[in-house]
This record gives sequence, C-alpha cells and structure tokens, in this order.
Amino acid sequence: MKSLNEHELIKVLEICGSYKTVMLQTHDDIMGYCIMQCCRMTLADLELFLCSGCRNVLINALLCVPDVDECRTVPDPCRGDMLCVNQNGGYLCIPRNMYNYNYRPDPVPPEPVYPDTSVGFSDTFPPSRPRPVEPSYPRVRGTAPCILGYSAAEDGTCNDIDECETNSHHCNPTQVCINTAGGYTCSCSEGYWLIGGQCQDIDECRYGYCQQLCANVPGSYSCSCNPGFILNPDSRTCQDVDECEDDPCSHGCFNTYGSFMCNCDEGFELAADGTTCIDLDECSFSEFLCQNRCVNTPGSFTCICPPGYYVYEDGRSCEDINECDTGNNTCTTAQTCFNFQGGYTCLDPLHCDLPYIEVSDNQCMCSAENPACRDKPFTILYRHMDLSSGRSVPADIFQMQATTRYPGAFYIFQIKSGNEGREFYMRQTSNVSATLVLSRPIKGPREVVLDLEMVTVNNVINFRGSSIIRLTIFVSEHPF
Repeated sequence: MKSLNEHELIKVLEICGSYKTVMLQTHDDIMGYCIMQCCRMTLADLELFLCSGCRNVLINALLCVPDVDECRTVPDPCRGDMLCVNQNGGYLCIPRNMYNYNYRPDPVPPEPVYPDTSVGFSDTFPPSRPRPVEPSYPRVRGTAPCILGYSAAEDGTCNDIDECETNSHHCNPTQVCINTAGGYTCSCSEGYWLIGGQCQDIDECRYGYCQQLCANVPGSYSCSCNPGFILNPDSRTCQDVDECEDDPCSHGCFNTYGSFMCNCDEGFELAADGTTCIDLDECSFSEFLCQNRCVNTPGSFTCICPPGYYVYEDGRSCEDINECDTGNNTCTTAQTCFNFQGGYTCLDPLHCDLPYIEVSDNQCMCSAENPACRDKPFTILYRHMDLSSGRSVPADIFQMQATTRYPGAFYIFQIKSGNEGREFYMRQTSNVSATLVLSRPIKGPREVVLDLEMVTVNNVINFRGSSIIRLTIFVSEHPF
C-alpha cells in the first residue's frame, strides 16, 4: 500500500473542499468495495480509516461525495440477525451479541503520540502504535453487562431500549420503525417499497396482479371484474357468471363467456330488452300468406276460409266444399244440385215454354212442322258453369260447336242476349266451332245468363236456321 505524506494529505483535503467525506483509492469495506470516510486534519487520524487495500479499485483515485446512509436507503443491508450501523462513507453490520455496559465515563484520554508523520503508513498497525479510542466508547466499570440495545435498570436488569418510542431511530419519515429486541428495523409499509430513500406506493396494477380490472390505492390495490364475472376468493381472478341459472329469458337461455344470450321459440322474436320474447305477427309480413284471411296466434298463425270452403292440406289454400257430393245441401229430390265455387244452387226441373217441347232434361225443341216455330231457334240447350270472382282476362271459358255438318253449310256464332255489359265476346275458332271469351273481370257473387246462338246458313238449299245454348254462369264471391 502506498503511504501518504503531508503534501498528499493536503491535496486530499483540498479535493474535499466543503464536503465532509473523501473516497480513497486504498480503502474498502467489509463487502470489498471502496467506501467514503471522513477527512481528518492529521495523518494519524486519517490512518484509522485506511484498510489493507481495495479489491474493487475506482478509476478516479480521489472523489469527494456526501455521505449516504446505507442503513436507511439499502433494503436489508445486513443479512441475518445483524444490526446495521451507518458510518461516514459506509456502514457496519454488528452482531447483536456485542455488549454495552453500565458505566461512568473515564476522563477524556490525552491525544495519542505518534512517530514522525513524514513516515508513511504501513498496511498494518505496528504494535508500538496503539489504536486511539473514541471518547464515547464505553468501558466496563465492574457492573453487570447489558446487550447492545438494552439499558441497565436500577435493579440491575437490562431493559430493551424502544428506539421507535424514544424517537432515537434513524428511519426515514416515510418508513415505519419496528422495535426489536436490542435494536430496531426500518421498513416500508405493505404496499410500498424503498426508492431513492423514500417509501413510495407500489402500483400493483402495472404488474398484472388482477385478471381483469385493477384500481391502485395508496399501499394496496383492488381487483374487480367486468360485468358477467365475479371475483374469486383469491381476490384476483374472475369467474364467469352463469346468468342462465337465474332464468332471465322468457324462453331459452345460452350462457356465454361474460354474458348470456336469449333465444325465442318459433313464431316469436326477441324484444329490445334482449330477454323478452314477443309474438311474431306473421300475418303482417304478407297479404299472400293465406289465400283468404290470416289470423295471428301466439307463436304461429291460422288461415281461415270463407263458408263453402275448407283449408287445404298446405294450411293456406282454400278448397271448395262440394255440397252436392257431400249431401250437405237443401235441394229436394225433384231438384238438381249444382255445385259452384263457395256454394251450390238447386236447379228446378226443366220447363219448356210454348211452342217448345221438352226432349231431354236440359233441352227444349221447337218442331219444324209448327208454324209458330218458323222464326225461332230450332233448339234451346240449357247449360251451367261456375266462374271465380275477378278472374284474370282475357280467358276462354266455354266452347261451342256444331254437331251436324251439312254440305255447303257454314256457321255463324254470336251472343244473342245477356251481354249488356260487354264482358264477353265470341271468337270463332273454325268453320264449325267458336269460343266464349271473358273480356272483363266480373265481381261476384253474381248470376249471368247468356244466350249463345249458332246460325246455320246453306245457300245450296236456301236454308237458314239457328240453335241456342242458354248458358247460366254462377260467379262466386271469392277469387278462388
């Protein structure tokens, strides 16, 4: 180790300036690091703080810095059951079994005498140069000893000194003093840690302590969960709530992660509240859902048909009831039951007006030998048909054809009566046939009687005659 002479000591003191400590290249602490010590006015005093040599040498040999209280700023600087004592430029870890004695102080010893200061210091203290003793260091006066941190009572017992109670501790104002047997410790309250010599709140929320929501509070934190979750007993994690257990839905419920979904039975829809099911009015969707009338029912609908109809297998269409076939009619045995869409009628027996005579149950004939028949149609044939109300037009609804053909004859087809509203016309399809065409829609219920005439002209024999088909059309009330 290099010795310091007075000239070098002056340089050290100049470097220190107004600071109270100096870091020397050749000094180390018990951990093997160079530490700070007080600048003394004499080499003899300075010698007390020189160690055998630094194991971790600083690049800058001399550096003046303020003292740092490691016992207050370093968390648990002394491992185990050791007491931390701050020193200028470092700290000491003292076993707690060191003794303190009840004593009366001796007179202050005189200044120690040393050889010539021009001689450098050696790495070890020579036996002829005793180590000076600090005036405040206690010495045994023959009384019972007390462990360090205890004080002797008048009865000779040693009582623990409560440094926290007597405010004789060196804890930072932000720290908590905890008295121990023979000493005390400084620590931060739970939820705080030491940063820069101050106890600062730990923001636990930064470290993901909570699974979902975290609220930092001084010294602690609080976890909470999003809607649809509950906090587990560990107060950190969240568990999904099965809302379906409380039956919140009108119909069906599906639990989801953090929530739930309601579903409705067929024929219902979910209301705006997301839980109530309201009936779906299918009838309002389309006027064509039912052929006649739609009646809404809870969760469904029903098609209703008018009298004279029944609901078909598809549940929507209306089919005519043939009262004549079912026997559900009021016709007498003398009458003929004629069925039409949505109803029926009872036809009376044929009655031919003079000069016509009945030749069948639906035909009257005027004899050629009868002078009264000269200008009348030769035959009148009675026919019946039904027609739906509002049927689309044009529509071919009836076929008329000559049954007997004569050489050199031709035929004319026309509507002789009953077409005052011009809803029909005849379209000749061949020399011997024609078709009755519906040209305008007819609304029912209504009964139309048309006389369809077929005129026969034969210029070879100079003959002209006619026949009538008296067609009765029963127009139903409904378009089906």
